[in-house]
Amino acid sequence: MILLFTDFGAGGPYVGQMKAVLARAAPEVPVVDLMADLPAFDARAAAYLLAALAGDLAPGDVVVGVVDPGVGGARDPVVVAADGRWFVGPDNGLFELVLRRAGAARWWTVSWTPARLSASFHGRDLFAPVAARLARGGRPPGSERPLTRNRRQDWPDDLAEVVYVDRFGNAMTGVRAAAMAPDARLEVGGREIPAGRTFSDVAEGQAFWYENAIGLVEIAVNRGRADRALGLAVGVGVDITT
Repeated sequence: MILLFTDFGAGGPYVGQMKAVLARAAPEVPVVDLMADLPAFDARAAAYLLAALAGDLAPGDVVVGVVDPGVGGARDPVVVAADGRWFVGPDNGLFELVLRRAGAARWWTVSWTPARLSASFHGRDLFAPVAARLARGGRPPGSERPLTRNRRQDWPDDLAEVVYVDRFGNAMTGVRAAAMAPDARLEVGGREIPAGRTFSDVAEGQAFWYENAIGLVEIAVNRGRADRALGLAVGVGVDITT
């Protein structure tokens, strides 16, 4: 399948235009909206979310990742192969954690140029056609590059910040729960947050952190909004204590 991972939002024409390109170029391949509400312009936050979500993908799946504030500028379009899965998008760090955590990885700079290439919508004009090509068994249309080129080595393996807030006010961090001690506590804004297993295990209105369904540390309030109760937003840091 082809999975769309963008900061476009569900409204507007952007996701629909990409799907139209994919439907024409690879009509037999299912297209799934993986995420359309990533933090706007924030490739670093998106990178930690993508690495967590990638574990559920199957070999041959293709992710079109578009968090691309530098569209039309000097950044390269790239294809990444990581453990048999494909990732297509801008070279701005979006695939850094996928590359870092992969057992086997390669990547390419895309040199193919379509007949129509908008300066501001490479998701539709460049990344979607390349994704369709890969999903149909084609090879990356470009030259392979060293795995060390233009990497974000200063980004931590686990990011102790909020990287996403969902519609319920729950705040995902860029920290893998497997890296945490079971009894670890988080501190946010001077308030200590204990661990919990799930919502029903804590009292209504209580804040806690837990391992969410994609393996990340998530901060929540049972039947409440953690973002409002704790002042959480994308980019807010969390302290980890034991």
